[in-house]
Amino acid sequence: MKHNFKHLNIWKLSIELADEIYIVTDSFPKNEEFGLKSQIRRCTVSVASNIAEGSSRSSNKDFNRFLEISLGSLYELQTQIIISSNRNYLEISKTEKIENKITELQRMISGFQKNLTL
Repeated sequence: MKHNFKHLNIWKLSIELADEIYIVTDSFPKNEEFGLKSQIRRCTVSVASNIAEGSSRSSNKDFNRFLEISLGSLYELQTQIIISSNRNYLEISKTEKIENKITELQRMISGFQKNLTL
C-alpha cells in the first residue's frame, strides 16, 4: 500500500530536523567541512529521503524496511550530535533541542511502524 510521504507527520518532522541541522552546522569549523559536518548533513537527509522512498513501495513490508533505515540514520545522527557537542561545536541548549527532536522522531517512526499492516 503506497503512502503520500508529504502527508506523513514523520516526514514533515524529518524535514524540520534537516532544516535545523543545516542551520546549526553552518557554524562548524572549516576543518569539519568534509568530516563531521558533512556526515551529519548526510544522516539527516537520509532520514527524510528513506521515508519518502519507502512510501513509494508497493508493500508495507518494504516500507517498513526503509523506516528501519531511517531509524538507523537517526541513531547515527544522535551520536554525531553528541560528538559535536563534546567538541564544543554546538551549545548545550541547541544540542538538547536537537536531541529532543531526534527522540521524538524515533518514537513517531516506531509508532508508525507498529500501525503498518505487514
